[in-house]
This record gives sequence, C-alpha cells and structure tokens, in this order.
Amino acid sequence: MQNVLNALRTLEEVAERQPAGVAELARALGLPKSSVQRALVTLHEAGWIRPASGTPTRWTVTTKALHVGRRATGELDLRDIAVPVMEDLRRLTDETVHLAVPESGKVVLVERLETSKPVRIVLPLGHVLSPHASANGKALLAAGPAEAVERLIAHGLERFTDASITDPAALRAELAAIRARGYATNGGEWRTDVSAVAAAVVDPSGTPVASISVNVPSSRMTDGSQAALGAAVRDAARSVGEALGRPPAR
Repeated sequence: MQNVLNALRTLEEVAERQPAGVAELARALGLPKSSVQRALVTLHEAGWIRPASGTPTRWTVTTKALHVGRRATGELDLRDIAVPVMEDLRRLTDETVHLAVPESGKVVLVERLETSKPVRIVLPLGHVLSPHASANGKALLAAGPAEAVERLIAHGLERFTDASITDPAALRAELAAIRARGYATNGGEWRTDVSAVAAAVVDPSGTPVASISVNVPSSRMTDGSQAALGAAVRDAARSVGEALGRPPAR
C-alpha cells in the first residue's frame, strides 16, 4: 500500500513541478531518492509520465493523466464543445489559443492550439497557471465568487515580474475592470515576454467552468491588437458557454 501511495504522491508532484527530476521530487515529498525512483519507473511503465523532451532525467505527465482528469470533472464534454470554437479563434487571430479549467483553487491548462508563427508561447498541457498573474486566472477570478478572491489574497499574491499585481486593492480593481469589459489581460505579469487576453466560459447556472485565452509574445501585443483580441476571445467564451446549455444534437 505504501508503494501505491508513494506513486500517487509522486505523480501529483510531477504534475505540479514538471519537468521534475528525482532529487527535486525527493525533497518535496520527504522521501528517499530510491523510493521516488521506483515510483517514477512504475508510473512510466504504466504510461502516466514520460521523460521530458531533451532532458531524459526529468519527467512530465502524459495525456493519460490529463484524460483521467477530464473524465473526473466532466471536462470531455466541455472540450468537445470548446475545441471547434478555439479553432475558429486560432484561424481568426493566428495566435496560440489555450483552454484552462479551475481545479481545487488552481487554474490548469487542458488544451492548446498553436499559432503558425515561428515565435510563439508554448506551455505544456497540465501546466498550473497563476490565478492572479495570468489572463486565464484573472478571467476566472472575475467571474467567480468574491470569497475565492479573498482566499487567494489571504494566502498572499506572489510577485513574478515587476508587472505582477501584488496589492489586494489593485487586484480587486483589476477584477472589476475585467467584469466591465468582459475579458482579462496579462501584460507580462507572469513572464515579461508573455502577454494574453482571456475570457471566462460560464455555464447556464452562472458558474465559471473554464477560460479561453489568446497568448502572444509581448513584442506582438499592442493596445489596438489587445482590444481586438479581447473582443474575439470574449465572443468565443460566450459561444462555448451558451453551447453548454444546449441539448446534444440527435
């Protein structure tokens, strides 16, 4: 039983830290390296993790883990509806489009459609996004209950770059602005070279179940392009939210 628990805990840590190595995982888990190595071998043989590209001693989760997560949250239906809309958005903008979902206070990237442009934003599926320093996270915060915002503030607002919002009053004001215009922005708040716009997907009950974003290198984002992309992503998110309430086609 302990070996099973170690494997499951190791899988969770790989998902949180990917790409992650044995030493890093052992420190985080408080386990001997030998125990973590056995768990990694088991997870790899079962298809839950794979060596990171170019770094065979570090590990990332596979789509198998993502697929099980989707089954658990009912997100397969969401993805089936969202992906065609995301395809239209990618064709319209020729920029990378992400789908993220809230999960236990976190924001997790679950789908990615990439731009054809050589300079692009690439994040692995399963990547955990910052709730207050990403466009996806802020879109979900703005559409969600005030209690979730206050819980986040109580835990402290981490600074990633000089543009990160770390003042509670400033975050509350930012979320109010997002509600007014219908989309969130990220101007280098997580990484200085990453900018984005995002809008929350709200289901028929009024619950934010996902967010859709358009992600671009900061060098390609201007005030004019940000407004145009914001309007497009707002329309896309609304389209997905409305479709979630429709009965399936026969």
